[in-house]
Amino acid sequence: MGTYPDTSLSNARKKADEARRMLSEGTDPSAARKQTKTATAQADEADRRADAGLPPVGSFEAVAREWLASVHTAKVSAGHSDRTRLRLEQNVFPWLGRLPLASVSAPMVLECLRRVVARGTVETAHRVKDACGQVFRYGIATGHCERNPAADLRDALPPVRVEHRAAITDPARVGELLRALLACTGQPTTQAALQLAALTFQRPGEIRGATWAEFDLDAATWLIPSHRMKRNLQGKATGPDHVVPLSRQAVAVLRGLQPLTGSGVLVFPGLRDRARPISDMTMNAALRRLGFDGEEMTAHGFRAMARTMLSERLGVAPEVIEAQLAHSVPDALGRAYNRTEFTDQRRQMMQAWADYLDTLRMGAQVIPIRAA
Repeated sequence: MGTYPDTSLSNARKKADEARRMLSEGTDPSAARKQTKTATAQADEADRRADAGLPPVGSFEAVAREWLASVHTAKVSAGHSDRTRLRLEQNVFPWLGRLPLASVSAPMVLECLRRVVARGTVETAHRVKDACGQVFRYGIATGHCERNPAADLRDALPPVRVEHRAAITDPARVGELLRALLACTGQPTTQAALQLAALTFQRPGEIRGATWAEFDLDAATWLIPSHRMKRNLQGKATGPDHVVPLSRQAVAVLRGLQPLTGSGVLVFPGLRDRARPISDMTMNAALRRLGFDGEEMTAHGFRAMARTMLSERLGVAPEVIEAQLAHSVPDALGRAYNRTEFTDQRRQMMQAWADYLDTLRMGAQVIPIRAA
């Protein structure tokens, strides 16, 4: 009933009478007090979160942010996690964020997704749907909801139109591209980056971020650290480094660049800030200036060019090409990355590829497509 003198005798009698009345009606006064105290605490917490601009406990946004912080960020790269967060913040939270997760239905989610589709970004809509599905699955596991309504939207969105990255695979046109690269009068770092892209067909980001410490030019080898590869968070942390055998031509390109950037850390530093690599737009912009628009060739297109022509023109085994491309293909034991790296075969392939590019650059007769 309280303590004396804070609670007077008359007030204690009133509380006792009320407790007897509740008992006579089958209600436990102690349980009722606890329930009232809990409700008051919840209301106070809700007010505090509202004042702080935070979503209500158990709401779609609250559960989604908890999933992002405790699950998603631990699985994927920082960039991937940021992109997922932005997609939810821009496309879902403004409409569904404050609603209790258990109250969100499939039509509600679909309405959000249709706004994304209306902007012409169908692929983004599918990614938003996938993120919502993961939030609901996490909500089921943590007791915030009982089902995943995003699973009901499997056939509710237009299919993603797959467009392959622009790449030149016609030998005569490849020769023109290589001659244009050699005659390029722009920045030597950009020219060298494009030449290395053609000779090694690694991802543009892996080329742009290359450091001199990764190269052993005497051994003609480039060792790209696992954390710089396109992998999930676990793959970056535990996957093997990617060994890239270098042809004589690739070594020559790098040795030619050493007097310009070899005193620094980065092989391809930016003009304004040498502590940062050239931007992701630099290589594509250089291709545009050379007369190769985005519908015909991109920096990433050197990978498709090599994959196609190595198979069709030089008859290289697909598994050797895939190993050089550093694609994540499980091996026979189901490991995430195949340790059978075909090092000897890839070294031979890389030199044959560089020699073949030289013949195309000089306008020599091209090798016909091999019969399947």
